[in-house]
Amino acid sequence: MANSNLPVPQPEQESPLWGRNFKLVVASVIVVLLALLVWQFASLIRLVVIAAMLAFILNPLVVLIDERTPLKRGSIILLVYIGIAVAIIWALVALGFAAYAQLDNLLLQLPDYVNNISQSIETFITSSRPLFSIGDFSLIPSQLPWADIQDRFLNMLSPLTSGGATFLGDFATATLGWLGNLLFVFMISIYIANEFPKLGEYVANFATDPGYRHDAERLVRDFGRIWSAYLRGQVILGLVIFVVVWLGLLLLGVENALALGLVAGVLEFVPNLGPIISAIVAVVAAFFQSQNYLGLGPWELAAAVIILMLVVQQLENNLLVPRIVGQALDLHPLVVLVGVFMGASLAGILGAVLAAPVIASLKLLGSYTWRKMLDLPPFPKPEPEPPPRGGLMDSLRNMLSSGTQGRKGKDGR
Repeated sequence: MANSNLPVPQPEQESPLWGRNFKLVVASVIVVLLALLVWQFASLIRLVVIAAMLAFILNPLVVLIDERTPLKRGSIILLVYIGIAVAIIWALVALGFAAYAQLDNLLLQLPDYVNNISQSIETFITSSRPLFSIGDFSLIPSQLPWADIQDRFLNMLSPLTSGGATFLGDFATATLGWLGNLLFVFMISIYIANEFPKLGEYVANFATDPGYRHDAERLVRDFGRIWSAYLRGQVILGLVIFVVVWLGLLLLGVENALALGLVAGVLEFVPNLGPIISAIVAVVAAFFQSQNYLGLGPWELAAAVIILMLVVQQLENNLLVPRIVGQALDLHPLVVLVGVFMGASLAGILGAVLAAPVIASLKLLGSYTWRKMLDLPPFPKPEPEPPPRGGLMDSLRNMLSSGTQGRKGKDGR
């Protein structure tokens, strides 16, 4: 006989739905909190972004090994990162100290460059001949306040010129901080690389409707193609430009060729503006060089460097960029240039480096949203076919466009 004193089970009450106003309040609070977190931990977020970039760049190599060996993905990632660390240490030992010495020498010579420029234009600024005349107005160089202009120019360069003298002392202190940041970036990047195969699934799970899930998966693949082409392309372009400029300046007998090549390779990460700055630095360094084993004078050597940098730019724009980066970004150069300045003002050097892929990503997302609002197909262009699988060399050539998935059956590693 059942015990009548037992409590009757009550049906589970449903959780009440949030009202529209309450949802807006919660969303606003979340946005404010996220903005405060980004502002408070901006330096840490930059390191996490760099770690994600490193994981993204190395992922095709991990996938390539994953498809051709029985090793687990975690073991492959560990081996790849150890190999990268060994390569970095070797590069520092082989080239780092020489490049450091040349960079230090370049900074120490900067005041001399400024003085030489001042002496070179002294005859110009003392000239009493008018440059041009419009009615009663004549622009005469000797009447301009050149002393004030020179003082302001030197004041702008004073942080660099004073930094050259203390470069050696600051190097040891900065090295400890760099090593700590590098270790942090490597650790975070390893964790991110291990989760890469699940990235598309994470994003697609936010879309419950099958149609929207397909859109989310397509957007993830398109975003991946943009960032893959840009990041890996810039790394390869930077290395190629570094070697070509270094060897070219070395053959021309330009002093500090290794440092100038390193500057050109690093500035390659700043679209459009970086190559111009590196070319100006190389030309100025060549013009004020005291001697040259080829017997070239200042003007001849500077002209030779200009020709070299123009050839390098033509080689890059017409041969390297179409083959390495392709048309993944599909952005006008003016848009990229404006984006570089905007990114630099918002996030410094990292903002300038990432401006182009961020703009391309916003363009893709904006195009999708706009076409959905107009009831048009969200993706006007068919998705590119994946590269056919071939031998090892074919896989290496296709690494720039590699996806995020490894061999089937290795999930969860």
